[in-house]
Amino acid sequence: MEMDNKLWKEDEVQEIKERIIASLEQVIDPELGIDIVNLGLVYNIHLYESGFCQIDLTLTTMGCPLVDVITDDIIKALKTIPEVTSSEVKLVWYPAWDTTKMSRYARIALGIR
Repeated sequence: MEMDNKLWKEDEVQEIKERIIASLEQVIDPELGIDIVNLGLVYNIHLYESGFCQIDLTLTTMGCPLVDVITDDIIKALKTIPEVTSSEVKLVWYPAWDTTKMSRYARIALGIR
């Protein structure tokens, strides 16, 4: 995950990134009951000097009926980060998601080896 800005020092960018990730860990995929970070759905975080934050997100399936719920939850979560003044979720399909992108925690929780 990268940050695209020059407004903040490198250590500040790292701290903001950690808070963004922690906030996104509160966004739960309603079907699987696991957060989107541990599921490996967050592919990239772009934070620009203007405070605009774009989250590149994939889904477990292209026809996921809960995309609007997850997107809305991401936007709400990002509002808790003072440096983020506006945000957008960009759905990406490459590389395709698979279970290898999941954290160990998510695989254990879902019984996947």
